Amino acid sequence: MRNANEKPLRKAIEEFLAQYHLNEKIDKAKIMASWEKVVGNTVAAHTRKLSFRGNKLYVKVEPAALKNELIFSRTRIISELNAAAGSRIVEELVIT
Repeated sequence: MRNANEKPLRKAIEEFLAQYHLNEKIDKAKIMASWEKVVGNTVAAHTRKLSFRGNKLYVKVEPAALKNELIFSRTRIISELNAAAGSRIVEELVIT
C-alpha cells in the first residue's frame, strides 16, 4: 500500500524543477546544444559566443558575411531552436 506522501518519480522531478525554476534553464541548455545542428557546421565554427539575456539569444559571429546570412535566416533559426527545446524560449535573435 502506498503512503499518502508517495508519488511517482517523474512527478517528483517535475515538481522539483518547477519549484526551483530550472525548466527554462534546461530548455536554454538544449538550445545551446542544438545550435550547430540548426545553423550548420560552417556557421557554428565561426560562432564566437552564444548567450541569453531573458528570452533574447545573443550570437557573436565572424565574418560579416555570416552575420548577414543569419539575419536573413533569423525567423527559421528561432523556430528550429524553439522546436529543439520543445517550448518557446527564444523570442528574439540578436546577431553581433
